[in-house]
Amino acid sequence: MKYLTVILACFTLLISGCGKDNKGTGESSTPGYTATTYFDSLYNQNNLEMAAKHATPRLARVMRSYGTAKQFTRNLVNMQFDQVTIELDMTNQSLREQYGDSAKINMVFTGMLRGEQVDDMRSVQLLRKKGKWYVDKINPDPFAR
Repeated sequence: MKYLTVILACFTLLISGCGKDNKGTGESSTPGYTATTYFDSLYNQNNLEMAAKHATPRLARVMRSYGTAKQFTRNLVNMQFDQVTIELDMTNQSLREQYGDSAKINMVFTGMLRGEQVDDMRSVQLLRKKGKWYVDKINPDPFAR
């Protein structure tokens, strides 16, 4: 009985974990996971260097030239949020894109800015190098005028 209590206690600790993990859900080898992690680093974690690790060297150089995540997202991405939820737009996702060396994914952003709800969308182009996906280009809202 004593051993059973110890095993249950260890099992409970393993399941509950030590803290909240803010990483995106899904398989880490997919372009959608990389794009979600990239934007989460920029908007929710406000960490330009972490986002640059998920970008191609060319985009990472441009990002670092802005100095901070807020400057980069305000000027180049042209989106601002106080807090944001990031989702993949699964309406036109092609399985073929995941097996090639490039992918184009639409991202949906729902967040708050100065107390008002803001909904936006961006198209992201990704490249696969040595089995890992990297954000290469951020396109404007594909459904804007």
